[in-house]
Amino acid sequence: MQRTRHTPEQVINKLREAETMLAGGRTVAQVLQHLGVSEATFNRWRNQYGGMKSEEARRLKELEIENARLKRLVAEKELDIAILREANDYLGKPQAGPAPNRSDAASIRGAPARGSRPPSAARGIVRRSGT
Repeated sequence: MQRTRHTPEQVINKLREAETMLAGGRTVAQVLQHLGVSEATFNRWRNQYGGMKSEEARRLKELEIENARLKRLVAEKELDIAILREANDYLGKPQAGPAPNRSDAASIRGAPARGSRPPSAARGIVRRSGT
C-alpha cells in the first residue's frame, strides 16, 4: 500500500465519510479498507480531528507550524546565551556573586553587628530609670 500524507481537510472529509458509512451499517474493517488507512491511523485521526471543521483543522495545523518555529527560535536564543556566558568566563570577567550577608555589610561600614545593642536602642528609644 502506498503511503500518502493527508491534509487536515482531507482527514476531516474522510472521517465524515467514515461516519456516514458506519451509520449505514458497514463494519469498521470495510470502512478502513474503503478509506485505505489502518485502524491505528483511523483512531489517531478520530482523536486528533474528531468533531472539528475543516477551518479549525487548518488553523490547528498553522498553529502547530508556528509553535515549532517559535520553539526553534527559543532554542537558538538559549544557545546564544550559553555561548556568551562561555565567552564571558573565558575573558575572565567576574560573574555577579551572591549578595553579601548583613553581618558582612555591617563590618564593612564599621557599624556594630546586628544584635549587639538592645532592640529599644536600635529603634532610638531611650530607657530611663524611674524617678
